[in-house]
Amino acid sequence: MKAAITLLVVLLLPAAVALGQDHPTVTAQPNTVFVGADGKFEANPDTALVQFNISAQEDNSRAAYDRASKAAEQVRQILRANGIETTVAQLGYFSIEPVFDYTKAKRKLVAYKVTVDVSLKLKDFTKIAPIVQQLSDGDITDEQSISYLLDDMDAAKTKAVEDAYRRARASAEAVARAGGRTLGELSYASVDTFENIRPMPMHPMARMSAMVQSAPAPTEQFSPQTTSVTAHVNAMFTLK
Repeated sequence: MKAAITLLVVLLLPAAVALGQDHPTVTAQPNTVFVGADGKFEANPDTALVQFNISAQEDNSRAAYDRASKAAEQVRQILRANGIETTVAQLGYFSIEPVFDYTKAKRKLVAYKVTVDVSLKLKDFTKIAPIVQQLSDGDITDEQSISYLLDDMDAAKTKAVEDAYRRARASAEAVARAGGRTLGELSYASVDTFENIRPMPMHPMARMSAMVQSAPAPTEQFSPQTTSVTAHVNAMFTLK
């Protein structure tokens, strides 16, 4: 994508310079050049987010809680078996609620249901398939989903800002040369960053048979969808 560049050269007379709607109002100084430029950084996802739930229903709340606790311990064992610290499992939602039978005129309490939503952030993508398979084999959950994201967003924003600044300075240097001047020091700058995240839909995952596991993935040799971060830098330089 070509950078969008806005240029304003101020050589002699000070003036109040009002830029477009997305740019700040800057008081121009003599012998300065003001430039604005867009920068961009794209990166492949570095984290897989595995989400699933633990659900248990029993005649009484204590029995439902105990059953959910056993399922949670199974999850911990699966994580340990795959060399993953159990602390990476994060609890997103926990509830104990009564289940009623509404088929008769007066509702009847028939059971209690415990629901726990769990999420795992994995950096090692090779561990995804074994964990998903073992969760399914253990009959721990009927709902699983996987999405991919860029976890280190701050580093991506920094790179986008650096790219925007390089473009802004290059434009300022071109203007200075064209006017027979030399570009001086940076005297003012403003920065805006934007996360152009394209979320991947999280589809429930069905159980995988041994045949499917041994076969090549349908998406083999495909490229991962990237996360794009853009930045806009406004900068004012002195002219020598």
